[in-house]
Amino acid sequence: MAFAGWCLLLTLGAGVALAQEPAKKNPFEGDARAVQQGQALFRARCANCHGVDARGVIGPDLTTGQFRSGGADEQLFRVIRRGIPGTEMSGGGVDDEAWMLIAYLRTLTASASSEARGNAQSGEAYFSNAGGCGSCHRINGKGGRLGPDLSRIGATRSRSALTQQIRQASANIRFGYEPVTIVLRDKRRIRGVRKNEDTFSIQIMDTTERLLGFRKTDVAEIIDERPSLMPDFDSKRLSDAALDDLLAYLASLTGSAPASK
Repeated sequence: MAFAGWCLLLTLGAGVALAQEPAKKNPFEGDARAVQQGQALFRARCANCHGVDARGVIGPDLTTGQFRSGGADEQLFRVIRRGIPGTEMSGGGVDDEAWMLIAYLRTLTASASSEARGNAQSGEAYFSNAGGCGSCHRINGKGGRLGPDLSRIGATRSRSALTQQIRQASANIRFGYEPVTIVLRDKRRIRGVRKNEDTFSIQIMDTTERLLGFRKTDVAEIIDERPSLMPDFDSKRLSDAALDDLLAYLASLTGSAPASK
């Protein structure tokens, strides 16, 4: 039984189509023993993305009780069992374990409202202008392609994960965006991000967003770079207040529509 898909179990994107089924009641609601088992299941299968305290790591905070596809038990059950198309959440487990997990989630208390601080409009202005983020990242079809598309980032990443990615961009580089320098046999050096590689060839996107492919017989060296192409936005470059604004903007990006005009 595969349980890896339980990671990011509640990154519920708007517009995900779920089949209509009769309403279901959790058979383990209020069952102390089931809650305890649900907690153990969560820590074993979900904490890697949502944190041991469920306040989010690379997945969102689950303690708020606010879920984008609705918070009814049967809706959560379908997401856990079926997953969400187009996300890391592929679904899995068995019915009783899913219900126990929901019973545990219902016991969690929302954290302080610190998550709500920041001005999303100011954050959008920083993203598009002073921060230069749009030159590498796309949102709703607009922007660069050198970095990941952020159209749904608010539905798939917690505040703490986004903070680390902004402050320490090189700490956790996403697959498909690893920085690399290709040194050709004529000594030319081409820097970009790795897209594909096999025994005989490598494909990268260079810093001008050109997709380039190379046969390894034509390559003198492939250098895996340690720093990300994205700079670290430390407190000297981005104040804590401006970071709050940027995080508020990113949190508003759920893929359903542009955050603001």
